[in-house]
Amino acid sequence: MKKNSIKNTRINGEVQRELSNIIRGSIKDPRIHPMTSVVAVEVSPDLKLCKAWISVLGNEKEAEDTIEGLKRAEGFIRNQLAKTINLRNTPEIHFLLDQSIAYGVTMSKLIDDVNKKGRDLFDEN
Repeated sequence: MKKNSIKNTRINGEVQRELSNIIRGSIKDPRIHPMTSVVAVEVSPDLKLCKAWISVLGNEKEAEDTIEGLKRAEGFIRNQLAKTINLRNTPEIHFLLDQSIAYGVTMSKLIDDVNKKGRDLFDEN
């Protein structure tokens, strides 16, 4: 199976959906922040490995605690995933912190600040 095949794309989407459901509804670890979302999932073509990018709406400590909690619960998550998705192999999950949303918010704020300073300079003249 090719990396970008239609089948692999469907598997990625299904794993992402089920991971979101498991994290939101089944895990009771207090380290996992309630505002946690699965941004993207990439399952290898041989279905052995899975990279899951996680976004946490909170500070840096909450994000690190959430990733640590998910790593500790990987066995449980993998078991639940095997029950809900019928795959030849249940992939080993690697959780990665996704900073793209926070980066986008920071860049947007910087652009707004520059625009405001430009308007202030224009108004003075």
